[in-house]
Amino acid sequence: MIRKARIKDVNEIYELISYHAQEGKMLPRSLNDLYEYLRDFHVFEIEGEIIGVCGLHINWEDLAEIRSLAVRKGRERQGVGTALAKECIEEARQLDLL
Repeated sequence: MIRKARIKDVNEIYELISYHAQEGKMLPRSLNDLYEYLRDFHVFEIEGEIIGVCGLHINWEDLAEIRSLAVRKGRERQGVGTALAKECIEEARQLDLL
């Protein structure tokens, strides 16, 4: 299930992003960044566990970026990242960014 991120998700999102950042696969995000931009993020959750995260950050009236797309190790290649990216693209469409 994909849903908007909630305050209680921040630590789990932080751990997920930090793991991939330590692997050199993405930029790190501080806890402060995650709290500040929490409303940008969607999570993919299965049975109470967050297995993926992705953010849509609006930069300008006609410019947005998908960022911090991460999938939990062992859950790759199951369509989680694709589903999260599509959710962000759909949100961008609803906001008239596309």
